Amino acid sequence: MKKILFLLLIALSAGVMAQRVRVVSGDYKFLKDQKFIKVIFKFDGVTFAKKKISEDQYIKDRMEDIEQTSGKEESEKWRKDWEYSKEKSFPDKFLASWNKNIDIKAATNIEQTKYTLIVEPTWISQGWFAGVVNEPAKLDSRMTFIETNNPDHVLLVVEGVGATGDNVIGIPNHNDRIAECYAKTSKMLALKANHYKEKK
Repeated sequence: MKKILFLLLIALSAGVMAQRVRVVSGDYKFLKDQKFIKVIFKFDGVTFAKKKISEDQYIKDRMEDIEQTSGKEESEKWRKDWEYSKEKSFPDKFLASWNKNIDIKAATNIEQTKYTLIVEPTWISQGWFAGVVNEPAKLDSRMTFIETNNPDHVLLVVEGVGATGDNVIGIPNHNDRIAECYAKTSKMLALKANHYKEKK
């Protein structure tokens, strides 16, 4: 029993260590005196699962799986939930987590801000849930800070790696797990930015 617990702790530690945000180019210094930032969410070119399939293929496969086990009505219900999650749940989770962890107000509907953050997922694994045994969703992403009035001026590019979406007891809904990945990514990014602000 002790050996099993030890192995679980190692696996958990490895998972935590794998989650990170990494600066690709630029730095956080431009955020020092900012009070607001506009956020744009994109969903282009993202791939899914180990085979890195397209979103269209992912949707097709998910709907076929659900239809086989639960019927066409449930399959269509999932499709609607997927579109809602992309448009609403994922962005809302990101924004709520950002605003909780840093004093720069982030929103999608701010008209005039000096800087804009573009959030783009690059790879998603939905994970799975089977009661006491489950695998969290995972998200890789790219976050680009640009000058709002001069979009070609890129100030900072950050890569999110291996953000996990789950909790201690597991999250049954795949889309909800992915939404938690957005929250985790946002928290890691905000804490990094906040550390720079406080350090300066």
